[in-house]
Amino acid sequence: MSDAGYDHATVERRWQEAWDEADVFRTPDNVEDPTYVLGMYPYPSGKLHMGHVRNYTITDAYARYRRMRGDDVLHPMGWDAFGLPAENAAKERDTNPRDWTLDCIDTMRDQMTAMGFGYDWDREITTCTPEYYQWNQWLFSRFHEEGLVERRDAEVNWCPHCETVLADEQVEGEAELCWRCDTPVEQRELEQWFLQITEYADELLEAIDDLEGWPNSVRQMQRNWIGRQYGTELEFHVEDHGPVEAFTTRVDTIHGATFFALAPDHPISEALAEEDDEIRRFIDHEADPDGDEPNGVETGLTATNPATGEEIPVYVADFVLSDVGTGALMAVPAHDERDHAFAEKMGIDVRPVIAPEPDGDEDPTAPDVSEAAYTEDGVLIDAGEYSGLDSETARERLTEDIDSAEEATQYQLRDWGISRQRYWGTPIPVVHCDDCGPVMVPDEELPVELPEFINTTGNPLDAAEEWQRTTCPECGADATRETDTMDTFVDSSWYFLRYVSPALEDAPYDRERANDWMPVDQYVGGIEHAVMHLLYSRFFTKVLADNEGLEHREPFTNLLAQGMVQLEGEKMSKSKGNVVSPQRIVEEYGADTARLFMMQAAQPERDFDWSEEGVQSTYAFLERLKGMVESYVDEQPDGDADAVASYVDAEIEATIAIASEEYEALTFNKALRETQDLVRTLRQYADYTEPHAETYERGLSAVVRLLSPVAPHIAEELYDELGSDGFVAEAAWPTAEVDRDYVDKRRRLVENTREDIRDIVDVAGIEDPTGIDVVVAPEWKYDALEIAIESDAENLIGELMQESHIRERGDAAADYGQDLQAEREALSMSLESDDEYAALESAAWLIEREFDAPVRVVRAAEADEDVLANAEPGRPAIEIDD
Repeated sequence: MSDAGYDHATVERRWQEAWDEADVFRTPDNVEDPTYVLGMYPYPSGKLHMGHVRNYTITDAYARYRRMRGDDVLHPMGWDAFGLPAENAAKERDTNPRDWTLDCIDTMRDQMTAMGFGYDWDREITTCTPEYYQWNQWLFSRFHEEGLVERRDAEVNWCPHCETVLADEQVEGEAELCWRCDTPVEQRELEQWFLQITEYADELLEAIDDLEGWPNSVRQMQRNWIGRQYGTELEFHVEDHGPVEAFTTRVDTIHGATFFALAPDHPISEALAEEDDEIRRFIDHEADPDGDEPNGVETGLTATNPATGEEIPVYVADFVLSDVGTGALMAVPAHDERDHAFAEKMGIDVRPVIAPEPDGDEDPTAPDVSEAAYTEDGVLIDAGEYSGLDSETARERLTEDIDSAEEATQYQLRDWGISRQRYWGTPIPVVHCDDCGPVMVPDEELPVELPEFINTTGNPLDAAEEWQRTTCPECGADATRETDTMDTFVDSSWYFLRYVSPALEDAPYDRERANDWMPVDQYVGGIEHAVMHLLYSRFFTKVLADNEGLEHREPFTNLLAQGMVQLEGEKMSKSKGNVVSPQRIVEEYGADTARLFMMQAAQPERDFDWSEEGVQSTYAFLERLKGMVESYVDEQPDGDADAVASYVDAEIEATIAIASEEYEALTFNKALRETQDLVRTLRQYADYTEPHAETYERGLSAVVRLLSPVAPHIAEELYDELGSDGFVAEAAWPTAEVDRDYVDKRRRLVENTREDIRDIVDVAGIEDPTGIDVVVAPEWKYDALEIAIESDAENLIGELMQESHIRERGDAAADYGQDLQAEREALSMSLESDDEYAALESAAWLIEREFDAPVRVVRAAEADEDVLANAEPGRPAIEIDD
């Protein structure tokens, strides 16, 4: 594209080198409270994709904007460098994950530089280096000291292809597939290391309400994932097996319990399966918790309802989960949809015991539950002494009256299993001694570094026999190193703290600096991390606040979850063959074009479609802007400071004020639309007349600075061509104060007037108008409009006629009053009459330029009565001569 337009490659390379030489984006350590802007660091796959480009353009634009507003800005970058993909890639290529990862990092760093991202590269972190992961190990030891680490047998999600454990959050969809390779996930029993995030469940949940700068959708996802429920735990006596604890949130429905259900892996279910082939077959081959309908098998046992003494049948059912509640539940088909579906399938009684609240003194009527359960609260019926109680009261009474019942709180959240059976991760700093058991590696022996990579199936650390051999730190006997490595979400749960002091050698972060600089002011990343990275980061921050001197209990003040970049409505992916290469776009059109197109296409939170035509249009816009600046510099216009210049001045002021508001709100697309509209106005101004130099240069300078956060290279080039000193990246942000409501009304007035003229010219077939009069409404109509907006009188015309200066207008006032009455709900205030006249007078040149005819803006006192009758506030009358 450089042959047809400006040489973007040369321009971009020149300014990238200049920024680097001048350390423009370096954040010194001695600032007290920088504005901390951060994008979620990437996994180094070796190539940036369009999602990366969008994410990091958002943070870069905001960081540049805040820097121009005078803030000290911390805007770092690093690499989420551990993980199974690198290990798999190394195995396939017969290399090692370290070399593969560092090569990918070098490539992606170069690509980020080519995009013009203004990072403080002095603060770069790479999580696969011992200098970083020793602090994962150190933090693991601190968590262990605080009783937040546990090792226990657990049924885990196992990916047979990746040969490693997956967290619940890494198992995707109803088919339960591995998030990395789409292989169906299996269940295995393994000894695992857990971080006890459940100890912080209540605080993690309750503090969500204070995250006012986070999207509501993310906050709700975290609430749902934590899944706190208040209810009742109580015991049902199962025949031959004694009391079995169940949890319910609806103990008020207990009189309607018609069966008792156990999870397939409940101890009683497993015991029964040892002796019953049908139960074994169901557990091993038929149970499907994610199936379309619930399924189960009858055990032949009964359970005793503790409220009624009734014996009800016991089933093993696949909709009961061992890690939700207690793995056993009382089933009330009349008042639970899942229980209802199971009962219908198995031919179990459906007995309603809750009825809707009746009207007045009527008796409650049992709901029809033949087709669906009644799940709302109501009034108890057929519940013995509890009949007539409302649901809430009944829950309290039954919990008090049933001997085994007590109030309980349950959570969906489970402790975080961090054990991974793979090489490329942080070694867990534990040795296993036959006498002492698992023993923590002392701090002075950290880091426990990874050995050389062995290309083998399964976990390469299991094959590193020499590395495994060690001695027990407690007794000195022979011991074996732990071969599990940490989940990579441990790396990302605190990395934002390492940026404040990346070279610190005796602690993971400088406490004083972290307390000055944290929390992150603006964090940007994908919503797919809502219940993994974001929740774990909040957990780590709270633990560090309790134990390691951190003064802030939340890591991120504001969160923006950016939307996807799509092609023809589908997410870009290699498998679909619809990936657009950022490198190709940069080579053909330049980084500024890619950045500007992405940021103007949609609000950051929204998905948007990639468009080659849109890219080309964006490039043409930048080319035109460059031409405008060069023409101004070459020609040095010397026009008058007339009414036209006054209009342009007003538009410059309005654009600066509105674009600044939109940048502050991160609605970059609106800020850019304002800026591009100003470019259009400046171009029209130069086409219409010789511009006033001061006005025109001020407009160009404002455009360059307003564009610079998003299109920084060409902004630097044009800033330099305009004769400005220093870098636009370090220039002061333009400022202006305007009444936005006034601006919106003025712009709407001008555009509506132009549109009305177009309609008249089109309908009347006027090819060459010789004159256009724009007639402002009389003062009394503005008064009538104000009265209509403020009045709540049913008879609006009567109220208007109480004003003598309106009443004396006779039929004209009555006709206008009828119009106002008809449109009453849609009425809004316009400008005052003098302001309307001034706005139209200053914008008359736009109409003259469009229609090539002289324009006269006429006050009501100077207009003909027949024309004036059509003039209304905000909608002047139009008269066109042909």
